[in-house]
Order: sequence, then C-alpha cells, then structure tokens
Amino acid sequence: MTKMKKIQNFINGKFTNPISNNWIDNYCPFNGEVYSLTPNSSKEDVESAYQSAEFAFTLWSQTTLEERSRILIKISELLEKNLERFAEAESRDNGKPISLAKAIDIPRAASNFRFFGNAITQFASESHESVGQNAINYTLRQPIGVVGCISPWNLPLYLFTWKIAPAIAAGNCVVAKPSEVTPMTAYLLSEILNEAGLPKGVLNIVHGLGTTTGQAIVVHPNIKAISFTGGTTTGAHIAKIAAPMFKKLSLELGGKNPNIIFADCDYENMLETTVRSSFANQGQICLCGSRIFVEASIYDKFKTDFVKKVKQLKVGHPAESSTDIGALVSRLHLDKVLSYIEIGKKEGGKILCGGNQVIIYNYENGYYLEPTVIEVNSDECRINQEEIFGPVVTIMPFKNEDDVLHMANKVKYGLSATIWTNNLKRTMRLSNQLHAGIVWVNTWMLRDLRTPFGGVKASGVGREGGFEALRFFTEAKNVCVKY
Repeated sequence: MTKMKKIQNFINGKFTNPISNNWIDNYCPFNGEVYSLTPNSSKEDVESAYQSAEFAFTLWSQTTLEERSRILIKISELLEKNLERFAEAESRDNGKPISLAKAIDIPRAASNFRFFGNAITQFASESHESVGQNAINYTLRQPIGVVGCISPWNLPLYLFTWKIAPAIAAGNCVVAKPSEVTPMTAYLLSEILNEAGLPKGVLNIVHGLGTTTGQAIVVHPNIKAISFTGGTTTGAHIAKIAAPMFKKLSLELGGKNPNIIFADCDYENMLETTVRSSFANQGQICLCGSRIFVEASIYDKFKTDFVKKVKQLKVGHPAESSTDIGALVSRLHLDKVLSYIEIGKKEGGKILCGGNQVIIYNYENGYYLEPTVIEVNSDECRINQEEIFGPVVTIMPFKNEDDVLHMANKVKYGLSATIWTNNLKRTMRLSNQLHAGIVWVNTWMLRDLRTPFGGVKASGVGREGGFEALRFFTEAKNVCVKY
C-alpha cells in the first residue's frame, strides 16, 4: 500500500489526501492489476473543496475576460506540450489504444480549453430598445457561483474538460469529480493548473465513488449547478435530488443510436465510417451507432462486406500501433457486455462475428473482447432497446422510410442518429422527424465545438458545447433603464 502510487485530491491549489484516509483500487485494463490508489473522498473533502471555491469566487468572478482567456489558453498549450504523457496515462487508465488517445482524446481536451478561452471574449448578451417608452433593456450574463461537474470514464479528460472549461471561463469556481474508474489524467491536469496561473480554489478536483463523493457534491446546499455526464439511471437519481433544491441541471445521459443506411448511399464511405462508428473506443462512446438498419435491397451485400471488415480489426494491447480495439474499461463492464451478448443469443440473435473474450499472451487478465456483430430479426429485442456501451452492434434490414423511422424512434433514448443517403428530400424529412439531439448525414462524429450537444427523452436534459455551455454556467439578469 505504501509503495503504490497514490492519486490525490486537488483543493485550493494543493494536493491533499482524503480526510478519512479511505482509498479505492485503480485497475489497469491492460492486465487487470491494481496500479494506483484513488481517494474515496467524503462530504468533508467536498466541503473543503467548496470552501476553497467559494473564497476564490469573489475575485475570479471579477477577473477580466482577457485574463480568463489567457489562462485557459495557457492550460491548452501545456496539455499539448505534454501530449505523450497524457495519452499514455489515458490509455493505461481506460484501456483505449494510445494512438486514439494521442489523436483524439488529449488534443480535444486541449481544444476545449482553447475554444472556451476564445469563446468567452465573444460571448455577447442582448439589448432591446423600448421605442416610445424611452427605455432600454439589457441582459447581464453573470456567473452562478460554485458549480459541480461530474464526468464519466469513457472519454475521461475529453469530457472532464468540456465541463470545467466553460464553467471557469464564465467566471464560476468548480468542485469537479472525474470518474473513479479513470482518475489519472484529471490528476495530471491538476499538476499543470498552477503552472498555467489559475488562481487557487478556482478549480478543485475531488476523487471518489459516485455514491460518496458524487452524492456529496449533488446534495451540497450551496453548489448551485450540476453538470453530469453518465448513465440514465444515475442522471434520474441526481435530478430527484437537485430539482427540489432548485439547482441548474445539465444531464448528458445514455444513447441507443440508429445508423440508417439507404441503398443510394456512397457505399464505400458508408462502410468504412460504419465500422468506425460501431467500434471506436471499444464501442464505449455514447454516440456510437449501435443499431444498424440497412435497406433490404443492399442488406445481404452490406452484411457480407461489414462482417469481413470487422473481422480484420485487431484486438490487442493498447500500446501497439497496430491495435484497433483495446481493452474495455473494467472487469465489471466486460462482464456486463458479455451478458448482453448472451441475452442476444437467447432472444434469437445470430452472432455473425465476435462474441468472445480475447486472451492476450502476458496479459491474460486484461479486459479484451472481440468486436461483435449480431443479426436480429426484430427491433423489439433487449439488445436493440437497451444501452450495451461496448463493441457490440446489431444489424437488420428495413423495407421503407416509414418502417425504419418507426424503429429508430421507438427506443427510450434520443441522443444521435446517422443517415446515409444522397436523396436531399429524404435527408430533410428524416432529419426533421428523428427523435435525436444530433443527426449526422453521410458522416459520423464530425463535431464543431460551436454547436449544441445533447439529447432528448432519456438521453438527457439541456445542451453542452458552444455558447449553450456558457449560457448554462451563467444566470441571465434583465436591467431596464428609463431615460
């Protein structure tokens, strides 16, 4: 215990152990071994973080936009400078290929700070002249105060920074909890905050379980807003607590996203992108297209070609450059995904490829799983209705536009959808009628940070990204001046 690396909380600009001296084992998905210890912070730790944030708020909220911008951009530059170190840590903590962390996760985390560092200087409010009444109304956008940010394990630093960057850019101070499953890059981020010149107490990072640390943040009477990304069940729990306390809430929750493929698509581009949208990050992205619907006239061709490409994906150690599919994040999650594959079999699904745990030499206890394609004959099955969140997709044919629209909208989720067609009228119809917060046409995961991000139904409440995030982390105040 004493020799193992201990991740620490970051409170008031200093690293601290949890007050209770309670620790959680942090497992490496490569090999299933404990390689560090993480605090399981108590309500006392959260209170300490809150007090630091509250004290810092008076000055930080009055800091000029230019100064906030400069600090956020400096953090961005330091992340880019330490790209290799952060990517290796993200891979070891999460199980994703290092190549993916270097190309996507860490650059995007840096972009989040840079984007909001620039966006805050362009964030304008409205004014209205009341003609004939000799009055002007203008709107102030003021920081909320101390806010709570709770992020998930699938894109650890990427999504952590997407919350804290707009929060502090808007002038708030933050008590933030990264996932206890993947705490390492948030810990490393702590190390560069002081170097970037962020004042003490503006960002406080407390580690621990959702049931202890996360709960303490949500129930704290003076933390005025909660931004959460994670499971729908947890989101519902947070809403039950926070709503009666009149906290602002942003909940980015689960997804069961349809990928709708018409015969008139650009076939090769569709095929290559669909492999990526199915299995990127081991399928552990809320935006993955896990339900693939293919127009009947090209279904057999698609099935043959898709399965062939999926079988070519290499499951391997995340450090190897040839690895396409790394390890799943935890033993518990691996077991959950495997259980859904068994459910699919019992429901009559046909395993076209994959479905098995992969044993890698010298890493026999790692959490590796073959990318899995299951052919289903009904959209009513559980594996088409429930979020699996792993390298598992279903495929089935559809007859016509009305048929596939009904199936696409039937699930309780509504995060994203993908359409593959060159028919403009069809594109406009379906984009309007799909129950989703994001619709991609002939592409996937093409993101502009200025656009709103979020879902409908059980996929969440509110929007993140762009000025939507800055609006969430501010309160609007109308001022009326009669002259």
